[in-house]
Amino acid sequence: MAESSVATDTGAVSTGSVAFGSVPTELGDVLAAVTADGLVATAFTDSPHIRAAIASRLRLADAEDSAPAAAVLGQLRDYFRGKRRSFDVAVDWRLMSKAQRRVLSTLYETVPYGRVVTYGELAARSGSEIPPRGIGSIMGSNPIPIVVPCHRVVAGDGLGGFSGGTGVESKRRLLTLEGYLPPGLW
Repeated sequence: MAESSVATDTGAVSTGSVAFGSVPTELGDVLAAVTADGLVATAFTDSPHIRAAIASRLRLADAEDSAPAAAVLGQLRDYFRGKRRSFDVAVDWRLMSKAQRRVLSTLYETVPYGRVVTYGELAARSGSEIPPRGIGSIMGSNPIPIVVPCHRVVAGDGLGGFSGGTGVESKRRLLTLEGYLPPGLW
């Protein structure tokens, strides 16, 4: 039986491993974890502890070669430089429950760069019967922030919360980068 893998410009990830890499940004060293099925996780910090936790949760070995993550890292780098408005990488949804995937894939597919949606609007769009507060919990547990843009989900009366990076400040910076918030307003 042939081993499946995700080919990138510079390599492939075996089905039994996860490749890691990070890109420096104003929000920190953004970590990307890539499996044979695609981008499975991002984090606002890169550390051996975070890499080990992701690999453990996936029950996969660390590929120890970041080359398979190069395409994702290039797109993240371009996004933070203001040169990319969407990501065209395969997404590995395995770390999400069925309900999380329904809501987060709706977000990923329907809320473009520079736009926002409220928690309630996302609940309605996703067709889930999850209340807005539950949508907030799903955003807080999103394993692929930035690419699956939970920062684009806001409260009806303001920005709402954010669990990535430095919290709401990171959300403000991402929304400013995307032109939703004017620079200096926050």
